[in-house]
Amino acid sequence: MIIVQLSDIHVGSQFQESVFDKVVDEVNALKPDAILITGDLTNEGLSKEYEKCKKLISRFDTKKVIAISGNHDYRNTGYLLFKKYFPFETVNELDNDVIVVTLGTARPDRDEGEVGYRQNLWLERTMKKYENKIKILAMHHHLVGIPDTGSARVEVIDAGDVLRTILATKVNLVLCGHKHRPWIWNFKDLSVVNAGTTASERVRGLFENTYNIITIKNKKIQVDLKIVGGKRMPLENIVKNYARSE
Repeated sequence: MIIVQLSDIHVGSQFQESVFDKVVDEVNALKPDAILITGDLTNEGLSKEYEKCKKLISRFDTKKVIAISGNHDYRNTGYLLFKKYFPFETVNELDNDVIVVTLGTARPDRDEGEVGYRQNLWLERTMKKYENKIKILAMHHHLVGIPDTGSARVEVIDAGDVLRTILATKVNLVLCGHKHRPWIWNFKDLSVVNAGTTASERVRGLFENTYNIITIKNKKIQVDLKIVGGKRMPLENIVKNYARSE
């Protein structure tokens, strides 16, 4: 199974359409089973941005697109438009072995993320139903701090509660966006993956537009980073080859 994670497209003033055109060609060539977009599809949550984004996303050739909202999508009451343009299911069984569950972490006119007590309880009940599956959790805001991204005050503010639930229910993979910085944290049986920005000007750390390719085979998960118009490599390489800038 191949799942492509796109994130932080930012259709609007920061959007680079020529970059997105390349993404469409590259992703369609992969023939992915699903595309997962981890938030900030738009830049200001405006109706015209949503309309354009809907047309752009329709160019992907895949069985399923799962889009979740980010803090930019919630701006200007954009949260009222998101479900209209991008209806989604919170629980997605991709096949007999893989399930993708999504959490809403965006809140109106706030940059930080929050899962909340009720949604966390729901997550625990839901994940416990799928004991023998590969469990993937997707959200917009980053769950664990990432190098080169400054203040951690805009991450999930109740991250400790969510992490406890994730570990207790044996989630295999968490996919996040928000900080425009590709990164992976590996914690024994759990990997927390952060995506870069797919098509906006605000690249960070790697200074190139990227997306992630998740391959699942024989219940093993491999996450690769793909530079738009460039090479593909294991996302772990970014961590292994990290050098602090002077």
